[in-house]
Amino acid sequence: MLVTGFAVADFLLPEGFVPPGRGAVLREASLVTEAGRLAWSGLGARVGRRIGRGHSPYAGRGVLRDGDPVVLVPGFMAGDASLIPLARALRERGHRTYRSRIHANVGCTAAAAAQLESRLESVVARRGRRVTVVGHSLGGLLARGLAVRRPDLVSGIVTLGSPMLAPGAHHVALTRSLDALVRLSRAGVPGLMALECVAGDCARTSFDESRLPIPPDVSFTAVYSRRDGIVDWRACLDPLATAVEVRSSHLGMVVDPAAIRAVADAVAAGRA
Repeated sequence: MLVTGFAVADFLLPEGFVPPGRGAVLREASLVTEAGRLAWSGLGARVGRRIGRGHSPYAGRGVLRDGDPVVLVPGFMAGDASLIPLARALRERGHRTYRSRIHANVGCTAAAAAQLESRLESVVARRGRRVTVVGHSLGGLLARGLAVRRPDLVSGIVTLGSPMLAPGAHHVALTRSLDALVRLSRAGVPGLMALECVAGDCARTSFDESRLPIPPDVSFTAVYSRRDGIVDWRACLDPLATAVEVRSSHLGMVVDPAAIRAVADAVAAGRA
């Protein structure tokens, strides 16, 4: 059954969780400030110098300090480019970062998960070790599902503003975007989320998988913010995760210096 007027299944919004109010999205305007803090921080300055010397934000040439491989997964309607600042910061810490190769996260969740699984297989074969998966928003839900399904590939996951407990607890603007994608898919536009992805068996399978226990040898850190204007921050507090609170917007988590440090620390702790 659908939530009235929008293509979101009831089971994606369990009792006890609520979407942010309409005005909550105004908090997302702090993205500009958060990006500015990164630019003026010591971290931003160091990363800037590396960029000036021609260092790639992703896997490539250069000597690294035996850093663990990290695969970065973008959020809903975003692509790998949205995670470039985070990738550069992790490379500054000595990690090899890899794109998910998701150009725009607007397709079927099951298909995206299969694509990401194939990507992890490739990175693990190349590096000879399991990877850490860092996912923003929807990307974090994909990461959690893969940690359950393929612990042979995943050593740890870090989620950023990922509403794992209630994927449907998101702002009405996001709900309308989902509805638009479903309508376009029905009209014959390929590569977009269909009704099954947000209200059918595909959605149910993905949600049920995201609630399964994480294997004991896979680390799990959930970064969240009470200032999140897109999702109910309480839905990000998976009881199996180590929760880390930051003060940033939902979109700003990928550029906020405190959030980036939280991710880097979680990656390092997972390796230890």
